[in-house]
Amino acid sequence: MIEFFKEPNIDWMGKAKYFYALSAILLLVGWVSIFSKGGLYYSIDFKGGTNVDVQFSQPPDVDQIRKALSTQGLGNSEIQSINDIGARSNEVLIFVGQNGTSDEAADDSKNQVIKALSSAGVGTFTIRGAEIVGAKVGGELKWQAIWVTLFALGGMLLYIAFRFEWVFGAAAVLAVFHDVLITLGFFSLLHFEISLTVIAALLTLVGYSMNDTIVIFDRIRENRRLLRKEDFAVLVNKSINQTLSRTILTSGLTFLTVLVLFLMGGQVLRAFSFALVVGIVVGTYSSFGIAAPLVVFWHHFRDKPEAAGSGSQPARKPA
Repeated sequence: MIEFFKEPNIDWMGKAKYFYALSAILLLVGWVSIFSKGGLYYSIDFKGGTNVDVQFSQPPDVDQIRKALSTQGLGNSEIQSINDIGARSNEVLIFVGQNGTSDEAADDSKNQVIKALSSAGVGTFTIRGAEIVGAKVGGELKWQAIWVTLFALGGMLLYIAFRFEWVFGAAAVLAVFHDVLITLGFFSLLHFEISLTVIAALLTLVGYSMNDTIVIFDRIRENRRLLRKEDFAVLVNKSINQTLSRTILTSGLTFLTVLVLFLMGGQVLRAFSFALVVGIVVGTYSSFGIAAPLVVFWHHFRDKPEAAGSGSQPARKPA
């Protein structure tokens, strides 16, 4: 395997307090932003809106449609092409976010779309219909996304507790939960919206970060068999250093890939790729900066009473 470092000897556990401080700052700044703005910025997947079905005389340029909608203040609208098998489609669905749920609100959205498309010169088109999608459906999607994430974390907790110890599972889940919270904080700071594709990116982040943590935990388990008399913090440091080259190689290559996707993937993939960019950096850091120190802290906390109980008794004075 490629090695970026020749036998590194970094005291990761000695720097745990700095890792905790950095995480606390990131969490505080991000969630102050969320609360000050009244919550996260959700896409129309969750807020509800109007589906406008548009049929063109020939296959349209979706980028041109998106630009036309932006000029009318509909830049957050979603465009979905209804593809025919083996051919480009002439029909698209334009999902326009709105607050109202009445027929007048649907008509207003439809008129805005007509005005935007007419001014852009995208060709002849016909509005086939406009249908309201209520915010109630969006609310149900929001709760489903939360439950899916929690079930994923719960399943991983049980798996790691079975493979290692319960404290390893708890530390890994807390670290992944930490990754998701920090990523959501960045979304609030930079005003990226939460959509269904972003939820998919967050679930990908959960799996990626957990995989990196398990690699370190597995090396810790191997070293505990080989270095039984070694102090646990020293053993964890050795385990992280031994997997450092692997971590840099895999995380670095994945980071470069999603960074190119973020920079060149266009507006449609911007929020999705941003979640992966932030998540990979934070997820890699949390594996050695949060999860491993939590396990070390627990072992020291658990071993203190045992060390105190096994201490030597004071010598008795001779009669």
